[in-house]
Amino acid sequence: MQSDPSTTPDENLVEVFKALGNPIRLRILQWLKNPEVNFADYEPIADRVEVGVCVSHIQAKAGLAQSTISAYMAVLERAGLVTSTRIGKWTHYRRDESHIEKLVNSLGRDL
Repeated sequence: MQSDPSTTPDENLVEVFKALGNPIRLRILQWLKNPEVNFADYEPIADRVEVGVCVSHIQAKAGLAQSTISAYMAVLERAGLVTSTRIGKWTHYRRDESHIEKLVNSLGRDL
């Protein structure tokens, strides 16, 4: 979850749940958990574990328009579930495991 000082922890959780409420965004997050296996059919532009998966590969696997995938990835990034890295003209995404771990721990405490 991004640390926006103007939002409360509950608001951050709401953003996470909104992001995960879309089945395609949830599936993308699941794919990014094991990028070497889930994107093996695509030639990597950069190290998938260190840098992430190219947005064009996510788009190809999902079978959706580039603009849709870009919007979905922006939602996941705002929720703190993924981070992005730009390499040349390509944006790569990977899971933000530290934020996901904090979310899981928070849910265990608060719910």
